[in-house]
Amino acid sequence: MKKLFLVLAILTFSGVPAFAAEPLPVVASFSILGDMVQQIGGPDVTVETLVGPNGDTHVYEPTPADAKTLAGAKILFVSGLGFEGWMPRLASASGFKGKTVVASEGVKPRQMKTEEKSKEAQSGTEIIDPHAWQDLSNGLIYVHNIARALEEALPEKASNIETRAKVYEGQIKALDGRIRQEFAAIPAGKRRIITSHDAFGYFGDAYGIEFLAPAGLSTEAEPSAAAFAKLIGQMKQEGIKIVFLENMTSPRLAQQLVKEGGAKLGEELYSDALSEPDGPAPTYLAMFENNVPKLEAAMKDNR
Repeated sequence: MKKLFLVLAILTFSGVPAFAAEPLPVVASFSILGDMVQQIGGPDVTVETLVGPNGDTHVYEPTPADAKTLAGAKILFVSGLGFEGWMPRLASASGFKGKTVVASEGVKPRQMKTEEKSKEAQSGTEIIDPHAWQDLSNGLIYVHNIARALEEALPEKASNIETRAKVYEGQIKALDGRIRQEFAAIPAGKRRIITSHDAFGYFGDAYGIEFLAPAGLSTEAEPSAAAFAKLIGQMKQEGIKIVFLENMTSPRLAQQLVKEGGAKLGEELYSDALSEPDGPAPTYLAMFENNVPKLEAAMKDNR
């Protein structure tokens, strides 16, 4: 016991803390956001992600384990814009007492008109597109909001958090500039892509690409027969030869488009969820690195 007190005294008087502070326990709603929080928080946080790799946040059903995880967190990070419709129920059931941070706060929401019925809206109504992270410029807003929340929660670690956030911002800006340069070489008339659900609207607005999809903003949406027939007609008329399937969606609609539109199924894209750690898109930035070359190749093949 005397030896223990001696060691503690030496550490205290030498200016070295006797015990390192425990990482801050935080929760992120889904894998893309969880990665961003981890990149910025580094070793100063422990991140638990509710909807993991390849998971579909649109249709996710929280579990008792999720409630327990959230109850022990100091901060809950959500994307917002209606993406996590089930989150209020989970937060209430868990008795969560921490702070909720909406990472998309400050993003200019993208509005779009639905052409199918879903739980969120009837056909023809305006709805907010929740997939804001698909524009890297919005990703910078996410970084700012995440860093600010972590700096406030961990003032003694604020300098480290700020440094990591600045490095991350630099990586995002560099990738955004490279993508813009690469897409600029593709004629505007060829910039059309078909995906299984409408998750790339912000991406399309940012880089001048028209994205078409049989399903709407939610993977639960069912396209009307008229909307589906219209898409088939456009594929044939404009020579769109590839239909992309996303990692967290059912292949049924994409396969039907391929069959009736005379196209082929493209390589997998990542939109609402990352891949497993050993997959092609384990991080937010790797998701863009995976998607962009595939989209480029498909657009160059358009008529």
